[in-house]
Amino acid sequence: MQAYEELRIWKDAQNIALKIYGLFKDNKDYGFRDQIQRAAISISNNIAEGAEYNSDRIMIRYLRISKGSCGEVKNMLYLCPKIGYCTEKIADELINKCKTLSNSIGAFITYLDNNTKK
Repeated sequence: MQAYEELRIWKDAQNIALKIYGLFKDNKDYGFRDQIQRAAISISNNIAEGAEYNSDRIMIRYLRISKGSCGEVKNMLYLCPKIGYCTEKIADELINKCKTLSNSIGAFITYLDNNTKK
């Protein structure tokens, strides 16, 4: 497997985390801010951590956790415009990025899973 820094999913996860951090840097709802930022960084952290084990089986486990964190960020983004933390447009853009990333992580899980069965 290639280095995680070369994986498109890791790069996309890093970009989402940067956008989330920028969007919420001045938000005074510390609980919400902390939760969405932690979930956002967890996406790329789990990709990196799983890759370091050099085992497809372990990588799959961490990719599933990463996918779950992506879902958590997406869920919180649905709330953001409803509670006045961002516009619908900004939320929709980030939700779509999360959906795309989640699908890509899922495809990579399928690829690795099929690879380990050979």
